[in-house]
Amino acid sequence: MKFAVRKDYEMKKILVSQCLYGGEPVRYDGKSKAETDLRFLKWKEEGRLIPVCPEVFGGLPVPRSDAQRAGDKVVTRDGRDVTAEYMKGAEEAVRLARENDVLCALLKEKSPSCGSSMIYDGTFSGKLTEGRGTAAELLIKAGIAVYSELQIDEVERLLDDCGEKRVPGEG
Repeated sequence: MKFAVRKDYEMKKILVSQCLYGGEPVRYDGKSKAETDLRFLKWKEEGRLIPVCPEVFGGLPVPRSDAQRAGDKVVTRDGRDVTAEYMKGAEEAVRLARENDVLCALLKEKSPSCGSSMIYDGTFSGKLTEGRGTAAELLIKAGIAVYSELQIDEVERLLDDCGEKRVPGEG
C-alpha cells in the first residue's frame, strides 16, 4: 500500500547529514553511510530531506584527514586545527535550516560536525565520549531539535505530533 501526505498544509522539512542522504560521498574517507530505513527513504522520496555536509560547506575536501573535537577545537589526526572550517560549515547548516524552516535535523552520530550525543574523544584512539559536533551544537543553540540516525522513531513521532499522519492513498 502506498501512502500520501495530507495536502492541507505545508510538508515539514528535515535537515539531514549528506552522508546519510546518500548519493555524493562526502565523508572524510570518501565514502557514504547512506541510511536504508524505509521511513527515511520515504521522506527522501517525498522531497522532505534537506541534505547538508558542514565539513564540505566549510571548504574541506573529500577525501580529507579525519578529525575529532578536542574541547572547543576540531583537529585532524596530524594535528591541524580545522575549527574555522567546521564552524563555517556549521553556520551554513543553521542558515539552511532556518531558510527551509525545518522541523528538526537528523544527523550522523559520532561525527565531529554532526554527532548529537556521542563523539570521538579527540585522542584518535577510537574512544567515544558524550558530546556534540559543531553543527549539532549550533543547530541546538538556534532552537532546532537534533536527532541521530539511531532516533528515526523519535523523528517519526515528531512528524506525527505536528499533524503529518500518513493517510492511505496514491503517492
